Amino acid sequence: MNVVISSIVPGGAGIRVFELRACDAGPLPAYAAGAHIDVSLPNGLTRQYSLCCREPSGNTYRIAVKREPQSRGGSDWLHAQAQAGSVLQISHPRNAFALTANAGMHLLLAGGIGITPILSMAYELLRRGQPFRLLYFVRDDSSIAFAEELTASPLAPQVRIFSGLSPQQSAAAIASTLDADAQLAADVQVYTCGPGAFMNSVVELAQARFGVASVHKESFSLTPPGPSTAAFVLRLIRSERDIAVAADQTALACLQAAGIEIDCSCEVGVCGTCRTVVTDGIAQHHDAYLSPAEKLANNCFMPCVSRAATAVLSIDL
Repeated sequence: MNVVISSIVPGGAGIRVFELRACDAGPLPAYAAGAHIDVSLPNGLTRQYSLCCREPSGNTYRIAVKREPQSRGGSDWLHAQAQAGSVLQISHPRNAFALTANAGMHLLLAGGIGITPILSMAYELLRRGQPFRLLYFVRDDSSIAFAEELTASPLAPQVRIFSGLSPQQSAAAIASTLDADAQLAADVQVYTCGPGAFMNSVVELAQARFGVASVHKESFSLTPPGPSTAAFVLRLIRSERDIAVAADQTALACLQAAGIEIDCSCEVGVCGTCRTVVTDGIAQHHDAYLSPAEKLANNCFMPCVSRAATAVLSIDL
């Protein structure tokens, strides 16, 4: 669907906050906290951004975009070219990071621009009247996104901002909070979004205290895996074709080169768009989308980054 950028405001160091409205001024599809949209840009790129509105319905969406030093063209365009009145194409909201229905405590931990899905969760929990706390870790005070909302709104009593901590200090603060919540509530659910190292620390500490099923994360960036040393064959069951994938090629690129149409978006293993059913063989997962249990089940893989641990991987294409 097409939307128009109705306003752009600064949201912290290197961050722009975009308000989007339907081109026909009608209502936009409702969504649940934690959802994101695909944004198709005029330069041909598609990127995923979390919705961070105060209310998850109505005529307006809101996204926040940080200009990344290593941008592949998405954040660069939105910072340098986008302006009020620009028209963008977006997908319907999708959600792989939803809140659980009930918990003794919802603990929200955000790092940097990872505050975007976490902010919508905080507003949702406030509306529900459910207990939560929000811990926000930033490089410095100028990097705080949505500072006024976090410090001078009904959210403020449940928010604590940590600025300028080292990774070791951040880990200590996270561990202390988790230990305190473990004593206060029987069922703690932990949600985290932010830089990879930050999320890894949260996940490791939280899973040790509350178990794998109680920890939820969202990522829109991924460090690509190192080069594979093994070529393999993709066996397409419905097409009755075998496609060779060399050590320096991705499965997705080989499928596309063979004329196989497959939906894709991020191409770095975080959005789930190219999820493909595995019927035989063992996948070698390199994505940040599937849960540990889904990877263990071995019934799907992301061909944009994942490979095969067996000589042949049969897929439902």
